[in-house]
Amino acid sequence: MSEDHKHRARIFLHRGDLTQARAAWEAAVAGDRTAGNQRELSNSLGNLGNACALMEDFTAAEQCYQEVLDIQRTEHNRHAIAHTLVNLGNLHIGADRADKARPYYLEALDLLHTLNDDRALGILYNNLALQEARDGRREEAVRSFTRALDHHRIVGNEEGLAVTYSQLGKCYLDNGDLLRAERCLNNASEHYIKLGHEPAEAAVLRLLATVYETRNDLVSARRCLERVISLDHRYALPEREADAARVEKLFHTR
Repeated sequence: MSEDHKHRARIFLHRGDLTQARAAWEAAVAGDRTAGNQRELSNSLGNLGNACALMEDFTAAEQCYQEVLDIQRTEHNRHAIAHTLVNLGNLHIGADRADKARPYYLEALDLLHTLNDDRALGILYNNLALQEARDGRREEAVRSFTRALDHHRIVGNEEGLAVTYSQLGKCYLDNGDLLRAERCLNNASEHYIKLGHEPAEAAVLRLLATVYETRNDLVSARRCLERVISLDHRYALPEREADAARVEKLFHTR
C-alpha cells in the first residue's frame, strides 16, 4: 500500500499538484512507519519535506528533514547526512533565516571534504558564497566562490563554472573591482555559449555592459547590449523593453 502512495505522490508532483503530492507522501510515511522500514521511511520523509518546502511550509519541512537526519546518523550514511544538511541549510535560506543556515552548510562541507565529493562541494561553496555576499561579507564570498570554481573544474562541471563565474563577477562589480568583474563575466559568457544557454548569456552580458558603462567604454557596452537585444527577440525575454531603452540611451550618449 505504501508503494501505491509513493507512485501517486510522484504523479501529482509531476503534474504540479503539491497539495495532493504532500497528502500522498504523508500516507506513504504512515505506511513506512507501520512497516518499520527505516530506510524507506527516511526516503519518504525526505520527499515529504521537499513537498512542504515547495509549499513554503518551512516548519513542517524542517521537522521532516530533522527526522531524516536522525535516521541517517543512526545508519552512519555520510553522503546522505551531507545531502540532508544542505537541504536544511537551503530551507533556512528560503525561510529568510540565514543565521541558522550557515552551521548546516559548514557541517556539510566538513563531511563532503572527507568524502572527496567535488561536485557537491562546488555547489555548496557557491551557495555559501551567495549568502556571504548577501550579508555583505564580500571578501569571504570571493573566497567561497573561488573554492567553488576549483571544485567545478575538477569534475568538469560546465554549468557550475558558468553560474559561479557570473556570480563572482557580480560580486566584484559590487565591490567596484571592474577588471576582475570583466574577466569573470567574460568567462561566464564563454561557458554559457559552450552550453548553448543563450538567455543566461544575455543576463551575463547585461552585467558586462554595466562594467563597460562604469568604465565609460560606451562602444563595448553597446556591443554587449546589441547582442542582448538579439537574444531578447529570439527568446521573447521579459527584459527586452528595458534593454532597448538602455541601448537607445547609449546611442545618444557622447
